[in-house]
Amino acid sequence: MIPAGIESMNIFGGTAYLDVKKLATHRELDTTRFENLLMKEKAVALPYEDPVTLGVNAAKPILDRMSDAEKERIELLITCTESAFDFGKSLSTYMHDYLGLNRNCRLMELKNACYSGVAGLQMAFNFILSQTSPGARALVVATDLSRFAVDPESEEADALKGNWAFSEPSGGSGAVAMLVSEQPYVFRVDPGASGYYAYEVMDACRPMPDGDAGDADLSLLSYLDCCENAFLEYKKRVADADYAKTFGYLAFHAPFGGMVKGAHRKMMRTMVKAKPPEIEADFQRRVMPGLSYCQRVGNIMGATAALSLASTIDNASFSSPQRIGCFSYGSGCCSEFFSGVVTPESREHLNTFAMGKQLDDRYELDMDEYEVLLRGSAAVKFGTSNVVLDPDLIPGARKAREGSGNLFLKEIRNYHRIYEWAS
Repeated sequence: MIPAGIESMNIFGGTAYLDVKKLATHRELDTTRFENLLMKEKAVALPYEDPVTLGVNAAKPILDRMSDAEKERIELLITCTESAFDFGKSLSTYMHDYLGLNRNCRLMELKNACYSGVAGLQMAFNFILSQTSPGARALVVATDLSRFAVDPESEEADALKGNWAFSEPSGGSGAVAMLVSEQPYVFRVDPGASGYYAYEVMDACRPMPDGDAGDADLSLLSYLDCCENAFLEYKKRVADADYAKTFGYLAFHAPFGGMVKGAHRKMMRTMVKAKPPEIEADFQRRVMPGLSYCQRVGNIMGATAALSLASTIDNASFSSPQRIGCFSYGSGCCSEFFSGVVTPESREHLNTFAMGKQLDDRYELDMDEYEVLLRGSAAVKFGTSNVVLDPDLIPGARKAREGSGNLFLKEIRNYHRIYEWAS
C-alpha cells in the first residue's frame, strides 16, 4: 500500500488577540474557576476577517513553496467549517480563486460541528489511498471563528457578559491548512487505524446563524463518553493498542485545555488504572505540547483538532519517530480516534513556517478596543448583503499586518464578497 498523510501544514491564528486573564478580570469572572480553562490568549476576528481570509492566510504559505506543476495536481479542495456565511455557495469557491488553484479541481464544504476538520482530513486521506488519481494532492482547510457581538444600541451592562460566561474567553478564530498526498512528510496516517463513535445528542447546536444553544454539562459528558468509546473501537481494529504505551503523544480536540485534561484523566483511570501523580506527569509530557497553540488561539471548532496536531508536532520532542493518537469530537455528535507517525523531519518541516512567531506577531487588543469590536462586529453578521469594511476600525491591528501579504475582506456587494491583499 502506498503511504498517505499530511505533506505540509500551516496555521493562521488571526491578526489580533486578547489576553484572556485580563478579559476574565474585566468581566469579573471567578478567576479561581477560570484557571481550570488552561487558556492564555484568544484570537479575535476583526470585522474584515472571515472564514475565507483565515483559511487563505493559512494555506497561502504552503502553496507559495510549491511549483506550478505541483499546484496543478491539487485536485480536491475541502473547506471544513461551522462558520459558513451562505447556505449554498461554498467557502471553497472563494479560497480556490484567491489561492489561484487549477480549475480541474473538486470544491466542497463540510459542516459537522467541531468534527468537520477531521472529517475532511479523512476524506482526503482516503482519496489518496484509493489511487483513483495517482500523484494527486488534496488541500484541506479547516477554518472557524467566534464573533461575539452586541446590539450597538444596547445600554445594558449585562449585554457584554452573563450569557457568554466562560465561552467568551475560550472562543477563538483561526484556520489550519493541510496538504494531503502520497508524500507524508509531516504526518503519515495509519490506514485503517481509526475508531469512530456517534449518536444523536442535543449538547450544542446553532439553531440561528449568529447564535448558539445547548447544554455545556451535557457536552462535557458526551465528549468524555465519545473519547472512551472511540478509542475502544480503535482497539478493536488495532491489535495490542495501549492508551499509555502505543502513542508517544496525544492530540485532542480542545474546546479549552481543562476539558482535555479531564478527558485524559478519565482515560488514564479507565484504561490504565493510573494514580493521580502518574496521570499528571503523563498529561504534561504527552498532551501539553498539543495544547500550546490552542491556549493561544482558543477553540476554533472544526480546526481545533488539527491545531492541536500542529502544536504537538511543533512543540514536542521527536528524536525518533513517534506515533500520535488524535481525538476529534463534534457536538451532536460524531467523534473519531485515529493515529499516525511523525518523524524528526516532520518537526523540521513545520518549523520553517514559524507558526509560533505568527502568533507572537499578532496585535494585542486592549479592553477598550475589544469593546469597540463587540459593537462593530454586527456589520458582517450572517445575511449581510452590502457593506464596505473600515480597515481603520482598530488602526493598530491593521498596521501590524502591513507587508504581510495577508488577505482581508474589503466589502460585500449584493452578497458577493470582495477581498484585498494587505500591501
